[in-house]
Amino acid sequence: MALFTHLTAEKNVAGVRRAGIRGRRVFCLPAMVPYVVSHQWLRELRRWSGQRTYVAVDFRVPDDQVVLVGHYNGPEREMSAAQAIAVVRAQEDARGYQVVVPRAIGRAEIHRVRHVRQVTGWRYEPDAHGKVPCSCMACLPVGAYGAVGIRVRFGDDWVMPSKPELMDRLAAAVAVDEIVDVLWYLGSRSRGASEDVAYLADHPSPKVRTALAGALARYRGRTAVTLLRRLADDPDDEVRETAVESLTGTSAEES
Repeated sequence: MALFTHLTAEKNVAGVRRAGIRGRRVFCLPAMVPYVVSHQWLRELRRWSGQRTYVAVDFRVPDDQVVLVGHYNGPEREMSAAQAIAVVRAQEDARGYQVVVPRAIGRAEIHRVRHVRQVTGWRYEPDAHGKVPCSCMACLPVGAYGAVGIRVRFGDDWVMPSKPELMDRLAAAVAVDEIVDVLWYLGSRSRGASEDVAYLADHPSPKVRTALAGALARYRGRTAVTLLRRLADDPDDEVRETAVESLTGTSAEES
């Protein structure tokens, strides 16, 4: 039997326990792969749905169950569930992959329902950090989280500020959102001295510390690594998760 993980909003748990997973297409990933792969869609699902808490539903289907597998922006291939697991495992980078079971999952096929970390995975697209987000209505519909701010910053007339301009903005910034905006810009271009932003590791807002952890992925040197290791022990879950993701990258390496 093939074991898969499906993510659903916590509010659906009672229905899943009572009747299984409904729908003609059940999206999932193999459970027997690294945790960050099998749960990679969590943050993106939270962003689109507006639901704060998601859970994982592990279920079993026969090895010969016909499924579809592929990258979300590529073609789907039809194969057995066992073959689909092998395909995902074989990917050098399985981010963006998904498996679709073309039927509902019965209650008897549910293995367990469990709580998961709410900060696992990517948002917008894999490797989105440091890229200018698309502000079109298809990629960013009305009502999406942060849509207004993104359209203001990244409209057709948007120009990337220079490094001196960003440092001046950071020095003058008071509001949390202002600081986060500057850190986003720095994270999309900087490989400079992380000492310039080190003081923000003590900022009382976890939003600022999370933005700092993301920006530090684009900095080089021992100071950047030291800061990220410190943030990896932060009391806030999202700060820790972002810092760990940045530490696993290639940009913030010790020289």
